[in-house]
Amino acid sequence: MTKPLPTPVKKNPQKRSTVPTLPPVARSRAALGLAVAAARGAFALQHCEDCGAVQYPPRDACCKCLSVALDWRETDPTAKVLAQTTIRVSPDPYFRERLPWRMGSVKLAAGPVVVCHLHSEVVRGDTAEIVLKLDKAGQGVMVALPQKGSEHMQDDPMLRAMSCDPRHRRVLITDARSPLALPLAKALLGAGATTIFIGEPEDWRNWEGRAALAALENVDLLPLDVTDTSSVTRLAAEIGGKVDILINTASFLRPGGVLGGDTVFARDSMETNVLGLMRLAQAFGPAMAGRTADGVNSAAAWVNLLSSQALAPDTSFGTFGATQAAARSLSQTLRAEFSKAGLRVMNVYSGPADDEWHQPLPPPKVSPSSVARAIVKGLIDGLEEVACGDIAREALERWSADPALFERELRGGGS
Repeated sequence: MTKPLPTPVKKNPQKRSTVPTLPPVARSRAALGLAVAAARGAFALQHCEDCGAVQYPPRDACCKCLSVALDWRETDPTAKVLAQTTIRVSPDPYFRERLPWRMGSVKLAAGPVVVCHLHSEVVRGDTAEIVLKLDKAGQGVMVALPQKGSEHMQDDPMLRAMSCDPRHRRVLITDARSPLALPLAKALLGAGATTIFIGEPEDWRNWEGRAALAALENVDLLPLDVTDTSSVTRLAAEIGGKVDILINTASFLRPGGVLGGDTVFARDSMETNVLGLMRLAQAFGPAMAGRTADGVNSAAAWVNLLSSQALAPDTSFGTFGATQAAARSLSQTLRAEFSKAGLRVMNVYSGPADDEWHQPLPPPKVSPSSVARAIVKGLIDGLEEVACGDIAREALERWSADPALFERELRGGGS
């Protein structure tokens, strides 16, 4: 039975702060496939197309027939726990700060025997569910979870180190006027977040929905305009050292392609969707990157809300799609820059929202509450790529399979 996490006490400034360190990073190119699967919450292993043998660890040639025709596929995650041990001494700086640490060997139903991390509720002889998780270095590792865990199983120290669970953490939502702000704040509070900071552009002007946000317990509305560098800098100076998870919900959307689009709207969209992200990263990023080893409520994740048009634009919203693609590119750069600190960057792709700007489009559409649930689940699972809604899921799958083919399909070359 996992013990629930205690409420974190106020930090003693006279005590040593744990320096952010990373677990071993070195991986072969083939092994990076584990991280790709883990980033999307899938359990995938290499399968030989010639003899069908399942491979682990990942390799360039089949361990049975030496074929190089190896394909990554979803695999049965069940396994039998063969052995267990508790590591109490380690020469590695990352694990020395986190000992004791449980490891074990398991036999996958698919065939291979694997050495993996063990959840505290898993013991020898159990049938466990094996999942791929991203460790602090962003590498894919295997974790054995109980098939039916206790109420507080997410509070296991090893599992929490590989997730971005909002429990006991402080979260900044960057745009109070977004339709997502209220359901997201409620979802985060329901997941155990202690404080929700919500940025409010033009805080001097009253607007519909403000009272509902202000009425929530442990929610603070603070002035923030992502298009104004001084506004972002002021808020970072006030709460930058307290933000554990930042969720960028700021977005400017207007219809229009290239030939008939309005350049003023395109500029405003770029200011909010792209340069706004950059301003936030420059103001809040360094402090968050320095607090990734700060105990129970360490800084954990940076979340970007993106449209599925970041992968391939709709001509009706071409300029908006261009800003989403640019924001996605910035997010990838941010992920690389944060990787040395172990701060997770999660991109959440959403299909057309059920709002006034997408009103002419037919269903299916994505509700704010469903996006909020997807964000919280992605944080708890420690993901990097989350697709919300049927359109976004299909777009991400098709783009991952063949970007050029997907782009032609959107132009009307296929169905």
